Amino acid sequence: MNNIKWKNEFDVAKKAAVEAGHVLNDLSGRLTQIMKKGVIDLVTNADLAAEKIILEIISQNFPNDNILSEEKGELKQNSNRTWIIDPLDGTTNFAHQFPFFAVSIALEVENEIIIGIVYNPCRNEFFQAVKGQGAYHNQKPVHVSQTTVLNESLLATGFPYDIHENPDQVFDLFKRIMIRAQGIRRPGSAALDLCYVAAGILDGFWEAKLKPWDTAAGMLIVEEAGGKISTFQGTAYIPYEDTIIATNSRIHA
Repeated sequence: MNNIKWKNEFDVAKKAAVEAGHVLNDLSGRLTQIMKKGVIDLVTNADLAAEKIILEIISQNFPNDNILSEEKGELKQNSNRTWIIDPLDGTTNFAHQFPFFAVSIALEVENEIIIGIVYNPCRNEFFQAVKGQGAYHNQKPVHVSQTTVLNESLLATGFPYDIHENPDQVFDLFKRIMIRAQGIRRPGSAALDLCYVAAGILDGFWEAKLKPWDTAAGMLIVEEAGGKISTFQGTAYIPYEDTIIATNSRIHA
């Protein structure tokens, strides 16, 4: 990171993500506690252990910053800076030892995402972006795909946690896109789905009812890779919106 203004923040976030990743790798296949926040919404001792180390590192270095984290919730201070943290995006995958999950850390300054880091420790995939400096995968620049038509596009999506209670609208949308796309995948980690759009592996991604910690880091990585983000209605997306579409920009409409 050559941008001196954000170098310290980036270095701290990277350290936190990597150390949390070590925790997840150590606990993979050795879970001692799996709890339910909802019918299919899980939290494990790995989520909590990874979150603990991230919060410690962030708080030690930036004690006056706000924090919004999936399990601990919100720590509000008199600051225009907020760290948005998901210690384990893809908990169900992790609990089943399906190797598609990640640590996600973003820094929001004055309502703008400045830093985004997504780290999949089991595959050692490290995605990063700093506002205005491009997107990188394991230190190599990445760019969105060149696909221009939907029927040649590989897309990804996810299902909300209330899918069992409200399946019709979700499946109607899935069907309408499925018959027009080349293929659809449902890997189970929105943060990594977004990074795969950024890297040109996927051409697009959509999902509803995500939380800020699911998308804050990934959205910046997509934008810095040349992609486009919006809501389902086509309006500007921020991590607090209820719907998201991320594409290579060429198939967005």
